[in-house]
Amino acid sequence: MMRQYELVERVRKYNPRVDEDLLNRAYVYAMKAHGAQTRASGDPYFSHPLEVAAILTDLKLDDATIVAAVLHDTLEDTDATREEIDRLFGEQIGKLVEGLTKIEKLDLVTKQARQGENFRKLLLAVAEDVRVLLVKLADRLHNMRTLHFVPQEKRARIAQETLDIYAPLAGRMGMQRLREELEGLAFRHLMPEAHQTIEQRLHDLRAKNGRIIKRIEDELTKEFEARGITAAVTGRQKTTFSVWRKMERKSISFEQLSDIFGFRIIVGAVEDCYRALGVVHTKWPNVPGRFKDYISTPKQNDYRSIHTTVIGPGHQRVELQIRTAEMHEIARFGIAAHALYKDAVGAHGREQLAKESRAFRWLQETLDLLAHGDNPEEFLEHTRLELFQDQVFCFTPKGGLIALPRGATPIDFAYAVHTKLGDSAVGAKINGRVGPVLSQLKNGDEVEIIRAEGHVPPAAWEGAVATGKARAAIRRATRDAVRQQYAGLGRQIVERAFERAGRVWSEEKLKAALTRLARPSVEDALAAVGRGEIYSGDVVKAVYPDFSEERKAAPTAIGPGEPGWFGVKANANVVFKAPGAKEGSGAIPIRGLRGDAPVRFAPDGGAVPGDRIVGIFTPGEGITIYPIQSPSLTAFDDQPERWLDVRWDIEAG
Repeated sequence: MMRQYELVERVRKYNPRVDEDLLNRAYVYAMKAHGAQTRASGDPYFSHPLEVAAILTDLKLDDATIVAAVLHDTLEDTDATREEIDRLFGEQIGKLVEGLTKIEKLDLVTKQARQGENFRKLLLAVAEDVRVLLVKLADRLHNMRTLHFVPQEKRARIAQETLDIYAPLAGRMGMQRLREELEGLAFRHLMPEAHQTIEQRLHDLRAKNGRIIKRIEDELTKEFEARGITAAVTGRQKTTFSVWRKMERKSISFEQLSDIFGFRIIVGAVEDCYRALGVVHTKWPNVPGRFKDYISTPKQNDYRSIHTTVIGPGHQRVELQIRTAEMHEIARFGIAAHALYKDAVGAHGREQLAKESRAFRWLQETLDLLAHGDNPEEFLEHTRLELFQDQVFCFTPKGGLIALPRGATPIDFAYAVHTKLGDSAVGAKINGRVGPVLSQLKNGDEVEIIRAEGHVPPAAWEGAVATGKARAAIRRATRDAVRQQYAGLGRQIVERAFERAGRVWSEEKLKAALTRLARPSVEDALAAVGRGEIYSGDVVKAVYPDFSEERKAAPTAIGPGEPGWFGVKANANVVFKAPGAKEGSGAIPIRGLRGDAPVRFAPDGGAVPGDRIVGIFTPGEGITIYPIQSPSLTAFDDQPERWLDVRWDIEAG
């Protein structure tokens, strides 16, 4: 277990002005608070927060974050209180520890809706202070390193959660080294046989090709020295998980993998990156389509590097990454590295720099989804799409750069620029030519959006776009449009109901009665009437409590005044007359209708009791009954989700 002075010295190595007294007090406080508690391994529990703190010192984090790591389990597992931590260590550290406590017990491998809600809570806590995420990731890494002490069932759940959420989240924050270790540990526990097989194959390959790696390192170093480029060249082997993932994604065998070995070339300045690239491409032929310049177009997590693949010695494909030392630190440590190369002093400076990073901006954009919907399952689905996808880079007509996930469309582009632009998009020019709005964009495309005011994005677009922001916005716009349609229908129904009751109708009167209808706004109340959730007579009674009417067993809602509109009673046979039925004649029910939706017969008629019929649902209008042979039905052939299987219930009639 790490000693008190060792913790201080680890921080002092990168921060000579370390607050030694603060670290010492935190160490002693946490040690006393955890007392004789032990972990599943039998080790003292206090060893865990110390290991978490040690991981964070490798990231060169500020004193407050290190102290929060030491204290991160005290509120959850000991008698410590937030007030006491505030008093002893300051409000900033108290807030960090409380944020970690809130997310400590979140289970991200549960039923989808609950999982989404927990993930939302995690990101909300992180948004308040990104250091909460850094401590949480370090906490998860140490737990994964000691996962073999945990019972198998719990082990699998934690490993799956790590692979699904924490590893890709670390990657999105630019923390590649931490992500790779989390992936490797999770892979080992979830698929031990596959992990062992690939590990052995990689070991055999290292033994076989070790000399080739050394040869490439030496040859490149010599070439760079000859041209006056100071560069550090290191060969590396891809991780077991990345090899397995590539085999799965491309459905290929281990023998078919062609770029298992890669090389990093670290130079002193940005211009040296391009000089080094010229040296590499002069020495060996490059593989077409395998060049990416993430220096001129950084990834959304601030990753910068030049990637290229060449045909090296022995006709083997060799993947190279060329970057500066600063880029390399950001590639390894991500959002945690942003103060290493800036003149920022103290925790506040570091936090501000982190908030200026692309990774933090992605986090804020992700949380913006929360403002446009309350479905946590949708939120998780959209966010996980963003976590796992690669990128393409496109340009606005004025030269602005927009980074999008691979597979993105002009509609995704429009929403990435502004939500209002996405809502009003009806077309797009791609590189000066009009193209399909749902076509996939390519790197370097210039996109100009064609707008139409008042346009509502079709619901079908939701399944065709690639970004969570676009999906959430389309769903919101569609939901709002349908809601407005229902509200318009509800207004007609309510006005007619007030007219029939002989009472005066006004929005002001309805607004005063909203509490009796349990609705937050007039529009909500009217939309509920339009959907059939509130009976129009109940609205009259809410406004005029002295109003009473004789209610029939199957109440009839008043439609917009056109022939053939009838009310629907939820979860019951809906009784109404067929078109042309005489006054006073018996009514025949129809089975299979959606509850609480207005119903009418098609204007072309022909729905004779006993014949086969079909219902067509239209949001904001209700259900229209057609005879099965009606030629009008061909208009709905490509919209099977609107068809309802209904039938006459002659016996009940």
